Formats: sequence, C-alpha cells, structure tokens
Amino acid sequence: MSVWHAIILAIIEGITEFLPISSTGHMIIGSSFMGIASSEYVKMFTVAIQFGAILSVLVLYWKRFMQSVDFYIKLCIAFLPAAFFGLLLNDYIDALLDNPWVVAINLILGGIFLVFVDRIFAENEELQVDQSISKRKALFIGFFQVIAMIPGVSRSAATIVGGLTQKLNRKNAAEFSFFLAVPTMLAATGYKMLKYQLDVGFSMGDVKMLLLGNVLAFVVALLAIKGFIGFLTKYGFKFFGYYRIIVGLVLIIVLSLGIVV
Repeated sequence: MSVWHAIILAIIEGITEFLPISSTGHMIIGSSFMGIASSEYVKMFTVAIQFGAILSVLVLYWKRFMQSVDFYIKLCIAFLPAAFFGLLLNDYIDALLDNPWVVAINLILGGIFLVFVDRIFAENEELQVDQSISKRKALFIGFFQVIAMIPGVSRSAATIVGGLTQKLNRKNAAEFSFFLAVPTMLAATGYKMLKYQLDVGFSMGDVKMLLLGNVLAFVVALLAIKGFIGFLTKYGFKFFGYYRIIVGLVLIIVLSLGIVV
C-alpha cells in the first residue's frame, strides 16, 4: 500500500462515510481497482481512518455533545444492537468484505429503495411531527444500523431510514445518524486496530500512513457533512438512489468482464 493509495482511500472515506451511498462499499471498490483489497493492512486501514470522520462530527456538533447525560444514554442504547451483532458476526462480516458482488447488489437494491423513500415518508416533512428521540426510538434506530453491517447497504442510509420510521424529518434523522456514528465507528476502529496489533503488529510506516489517512478523512468529512445536510433537506434521497444504482450496475459489468475480481 503506497501513500497515494492511502490518500485516495481517505478521500473516499471522507466523502462517503456520512452519505447514504456506503463508504465501506466504495472503499472495497476503490481498493479492488487499485489491486490492494486482499491486504490485511488495507482492511484495517479502511476501518481505522473512520476515526478522522468521527472527529469531524465532534467538531461540527460539539454543542450537542455537551447538552446532557441523557443524550449519551440514548446513543449507548442505539449502539447496543450493533455492538452485540458486530461481535457475534465479525468473521462472517469480514468474509463479505472480500466480495465486490455483495457490494454491487446491495448498492442497487438500496438505491431503488432510496428513489422512493421520500414519497414513503413524505408526511414527516409536511406535518408537525414529534422530533424528539426517546430511548425506544433510539433502540429501534440502532437495530437498523445492524443491517448496514452488510457491505454496500450504508450505515448512514440504514440509520437515517430508521429515524424516518420513527417520524423524524430528514434533517433530524441524518443528524442522529451522525451522532450514532461516533460510538459505532470508535468501537469498530479500536477493535480493528487492536486485532491488527495482536495478529501482525504496527510498523512506524503503518502509523504514519494511518495519521495521514485520518487527517485527510477528517478534512473531507467536514465538507461532506455540511454539504449533505443542505442537499438532503432540499432535494431528498432520490439522487443518491440513482447514483447507487448506476455505480452498482457499472460494478456488475466490470466484475462480469473480469476487470476486477
């Protein structure tokens, strides 16, 4: 893995982490095209640079993270399903990370759903609905996050849709998705880095590459979050749905031709 590989993957992570288009799926696609997908270090790297994206949420929404203990209790409750099933299914999930076909299929299926999701939950934007997040709602959204363990589904898309099912509007559902990313991605990053250290061990070069990746992911994610909220509030999900379908179809064609394996 070269410095340029790290830069490209970090930019992909920063752009896609909080958009409903699957950051994991895009990094699998990117690493596959660059011929580095099978590397254990790359698999760890693509998870570990999520820490930079986490910091962007903390910087942009620091006041929300200072509001109350109840806020953290709700985040912990929402995080529990992913923590439980993540540990239970870790080996199965890792196996899926090697399969671009899974990414392609889920990009398309998720894209089709996003094309219509604005119509399904249209009343959330039009009516004066309750925008508060109770502990029950937080737990329900947390179970949606479990679905996103399948590459190509998108953690952001799954949790935002989970919020919409709880009568949140698009903006509030997206923001809670950002907040929930903090404990989820922090746990995933810590676990992957610890496992890599125990199995392989970090070299000084590995550490420098991780620092570079996290700094880039942080800067790019800052810009992506700001742009995403405005775009989502104004236009909804359908353009992200079309994008997912196009990328998924292109990936299937590329895989069928044997360009990427």
